[in-house]
Amino acid sequence: MKKGILLVNLGSPDSPEPKDVKKYLGEFLMDERVIDIPYTARALLVRGIILKTRPKASAAAYKKIWWDEGSPLIVLSERLQKKIQEQVNVPVALAMRYGSMTIKNGLQELVDNGVDEVLLFPLYPQFAMATTETITVLAEKLRQDFFPNLSIKSVPAFYNKPDYIEVLSNSIKRHLQDKDYEHLLFSYHGVPERHIRKSDVTKSHCKIDGSCCATSSKAHEFCYRHQCLEVTRLVAEKLQLEAGCYSTSFQSRLGFDPWLQPYTDRTIERLGKKGIKNMAIVTPAFVSDCLETLEEIAMEGQEIFHEMGGKTFTTIPCLNDDREFVDLLSKWINNWVETPVTIH
Repeated sequence: MKKGILLVNLGSPDSPEPKDVKKYLGEFLMDERVIDIPYTARALLVRGIILKTRPKASAAAYKKIWWDEGSPLIVLSERLQKKIQEQVNVPVALAMRYGSMTIKNGLQELVDNGVDEVLLFPLYPQFAMATTETITVLAEKLRQDFFPNLSIKSVPAFYNKPDYIEVLSNSIKRHLQDKDYEHLLFSYHGVPERHIRKSDVTKSHCKIDGSCCATSSKAHEFCYRHQCLEVTRLVAEKLQLEAGCYSTSFQSRLGFDPWLQPYTDRTIERLGKKGIKNMAIVTPAFVSDCLETLEEIAMEGQEIFHEMGGKTFTTIPCLNDDREFVDLLSKWINNWVETPVTIH
């Protein structure tokens, strides 16, 4: 059997123009694992309300962060793919869950290369319905419909892998070197609270209170909240951060249902009001810088902090195509190629 790798990231509009943003948002928000309500209600909400108002504002936001080469997320993902390909001896393809760089096209590229065993690699450290699960479910459907002779194995969440924590910690340390900061905020993409409960394999553990994420349970294998908090805990331990000098928050909420808290924008506001003058922020739910990091955090977040009296707002880049990150992913891939029993 010939093996191949399919890296999968979120995706991006083809351009920052409203028509392309509308098309992208329509595909993204109509995913039943992103907005998990019945189809009719979802269609009414997305097509009847959101797509009539949001594309113009989102397009303006995309224009602020768009590079000459294209979408930052796409460009950075392509750089990552290229560098990994240089370190592994099997074909490495790149796809996006949403947009024109489809998973189907990525699988077809590998098949055309003679691949019949694929390692599906969602580029998300933590598991979530709206990220890892939607990728693996779609890949399996495509396999059944178009690639019945293809074998697909998926990389599980790697949020707590010691070598990943070391790479992330090293990146944070390097970017904060010689920086004067009083508080480090770990900001993760938010999800509705109901997603946490839906992903609870025990159907009873996840109460989203002060203790469930810290109490051992098999639910943690698919609990996004636990996995985010664990990344913060492990990095803080690795960097020997003092209690009270770091915290966790969740960004990018949509709609009026309860989402994971505390919210990032309100946390930044609170820190400014508290008298924090110098803060830093890292976004470990993303491996590639994108709209949510470059505009929502680096621009909007900084503006909020300055309005509250803050002075220095340091944004730590995602791992992107960081050399240590490339080396780590390449090592995991090579381990899989050489020893099929384990992925990492």
